[in-house]
Amino acid sequence: MINYIWAFLVAVSVITGILTGNIDSVTSAAFEGANSAVTTVLSFAGAVVMWCGMLKIAEKSGLTRAFTAVIRPITGILFPKLDKNSPAISAISMNMIANILGLANAATPLGLKAMTELEKLNSKKGTASDEMCMFVVLNTASIQIIPSTLIAIRASLGSQNPAEIIVPVWITSIITAFCACAVTRLYSCSDGRRL
Repeated sequence: MINYIWAFLVAVSVITGILTGNIDSVTSAAFEGANSAVTTVLSFAGAVVMWCGMLKIAEKSGLTRAFTAVIRPITGILFPKLDKNSPAISAISMNMIANILGLANAATPLGLKAMTELEKLNSKKGTASDEMCMFVVLNTASIQIIPSTLIAIRASLGSQNPAEIIVPVWITSIITAFCACAVTRLYSCSDGRRL
């Protein structure tokens, strides 16, 4: 659907540019937008690469096992049907850690791994289990202690104080994650239980 919306907006822009005699402005704006997008991506790519490297170092050093142990009480509450030593819990914990550090790009492959492991445990293949739903909600409404990607984007766009968003991000992400997880638990109990 979004492809149709973008195609419609581009078509309207081109037609309007032709009808008003400003097609040169439309063309130059399109190229300026493309250049700006590439510059923005390259300017915050360094921060993302640095944090991905830090996460890999943490994984190799065994620090992620320690993080997984720290997060285990939370994962035990949110995913009570999963064995605490299952590969799914490990992948979920690593995804949560990446999200807590604000590493959305690092969290994506870990999230895919977690969903793959959850699908292996799913008794109804092709239908999302309660654990899958909880993971998607938790991943989407993740708590971020260091919103590094957002800070990097703000810095690349010339913000005077790109880190000033940290406290508002903490507040909104904690409230959002708590509410989203509570509602998911309330409506996802397949055996008829309610939170």
